[in-house]
Amino acid sequence: MAPYEALYGRRCRSPIHWDEVGERKVIDPATIPWVEEAYEKVRVIRQRLQTAQSRQKSYADHRRKDLEFEIGDKVFLRITSLKGKIRSGKGKKLQPRYIGPFKMLQRIGKVAYRLELPASLSRIHDVFHVSLLKKYHPDPTHIFPPEDVELDESLTYEERPIQILDRKVKDLRNKQIPLVKVLWKHHEVEEATWELETDMQEKYPGLFATKAC
Repeated sequence: MAPYEALYGRRCRSPIHWDEVGERKVIDPATIPWVEEAYEKVRVIRQRLQTAQSRQKSYADHRRKDLEFEIGDKVFLRITSLKGKIRSGKGKKLQPRYIGPFKMLQRIGKVAYRLELPASLSRIHDVFHVSLLKKYHPDPTHIFPPEDVELDESLTYEERPIQILDRKVKDLRNKQIPLVKVLWKHHEVEEATWELETDMQEKYPGLFATKAC
């Protein structure tokens, strides 16, 4: 039962399904031509919606490529960075990172695979959805060993700042907001982001103990 029906005790009358609610009754015979015309318009709308949905599904099915691996293949495992409550600036987003490569041991069903993980990742379940895997194509800027990062069971790690590269003040109408340009661990200088200085001082006070830039 839909929420509308539970609340009002009747089905919702929408432009597409208005003729399906309850029993049809025509009080004034003079309105019959108008009602029949309305029925025809609804039929045309439904037909066009079905045609559009069918076209979109056909297009999506044509472009979709199922990612499959063979036993013994090596793949990268995608992990997610977590910056806590620190607000990311308008700079370049921190790119996805991968660890590995890991050897493919077994296919589980149609969309999951079991990987051979090192001892450092023993607390993480070794079966992963295909969307988390990437075929082995070496790219040093996107990959680092699992020993270099502390992962939790959800394959998430916390981004840690290592250096303040620059400072600036953003002028608003009634106040000024100090910002710092932060270099994050495992990231290149080009990926540094502008953050609120007050937030960074609160969460990472040690970052400001070094010589100011």
